[in-house]
Amino acid sequence: MEIRRDHYLNQLIMRKDNGMIKVITGIRRCGKSFLLFNLFKRYLLESGIDSGHILEIALDGIESEELRDPKVCYHYIKERIKDEQKYYLFLDEVQFMPRFEEVLNSLLRINHLDVYVTGSNSKFLSSDIVTEFRGRGDEVRIYPLSFAEFYSVYEGDYDDAWEEYMIYGGLPQVVQFTEERQKSEYLKNMFANVYLKDVVERNRIQNVDELGTLADILASAIGSPTNPAKIANTFASECQSSYTNKTISNHIDYLTEAFLISKASRYDIKGRKYIGANSKYYFTDMGLRNARLNFRQQEPTHIMENIVYNELLVRGYNVDVGIVDVYDRNQEGKRSRKQLEVDFVVNQGSQRYYIQVAYDMTSEEKQMQEFRSLRNIPDSFKKIVIVNGTKKPWRNDEGFVIMGMKYFLLNAGSLEF
Repeated sequence: MEIRRDHYLNQLIMRKDNGMIKVITGIRRCGKSFLLFNLFKRYLLESGIDSGHILEIALDGIESEELRDPKVCYHYIKERIKDEQKYYLFLDEVQFMPRFEEVLNSLLRINHLDVYVTGSNSKFLSSDIVTEFRGRGDEVRIYPLSFAEFYSVYEGDYDDAWEEYMIYGGLPQVVQFTEERQKSEYLKNMFANVYLKDVVERNRIQNVDELGTLADILASAIGSPTNPAKIANTFASECQSSYTNKTISNHIDYLTEAFLISKASRYDIKGRKYIGANSKYYFTDMGLRNARLNFRQQEPTHIMENIVYNELLVRGYNVDVGIVDVYDRNQEGKRSRKQLEVDFVVNQGSQRYYIQVAYDMTSEEKQMQEFRSLRNIPDSFKKIVIVNGTKKPWRNDEGFVIMGMKYFLLNAGSLEF
């Protein structure tokens, strides 16, 4: 089974021959190597590039053991460049080579060599890896399968595909499995023995149990505002642990750097400023999140919200959580301030969208809850409510766009309706 990843393939094609090192980053097992060594290589060959001008080195293989020496690898590459025609170098699992940053910087001096690298250990997964290449690294961020990618190879109808995706997520290997037990065991094992292990080793974490519990807390709290102080209080009261605010903050940063989770900051829409406290955290893959909780905590509203957030990131948007201040009068006539939440403030260039995500909008009370935040936004950017189901987009009397999840996920330009 081959899954098309055209969104990322087009990003590589667009960056081809730009004089920079293309650094393909993302969570382990999300398809980085397949994108480069299969899909992009096929594109080059079909574009007329001679196979002898495509140099492939997989440093994790035993056949490449000698090439893990940086000087040996550098000279090996130079010896295979026989003429002045363009060459394309694919270096997979580059972290197996000590001082790989120096090797890559040296390769930049070869004008007719276009360099692409991937890696999947804890160091390479650091979100600041591009800075190692002195401003000449061009990052392509890869995510697990979007729902559209997943659905393109799913053998079944939309409803079954949606239920499957909400539970087991979009890691490409999981899609290959047919048994639910295979999927759950694979996800549990990956989280415990690969992802968390990477974070522990890279950052030399001693209190491993606390990190695991922190991951559980964040998994339980997707879609809910939280902060290190609140988490520290939970540890103190329920675990009798002195897990400090600073340590928790550092560990959250480590999980973010490893692409396991993403942080959505809170943005005051009327005040046009960021609010430091109570960010939201979302998991890069719902299957990993659910596996961490042993597939127990399945709240469809929060899972939907997480999937919408990830889809917006895949599409290249900057995403924050919005806050709108409103003022009410209580029964005694006193004026009181209240904060309403807008699930996502979505920006890309001059475009902005305000998005609410609702699993169920059948009751008048729920409609009032979702619409009230949007009504109090003091600008004219598009306001969208995404609801569960297959509803096609329509506008209500207030100009708000309501669309079903199916339309949003399967139409890349859905926000433009």
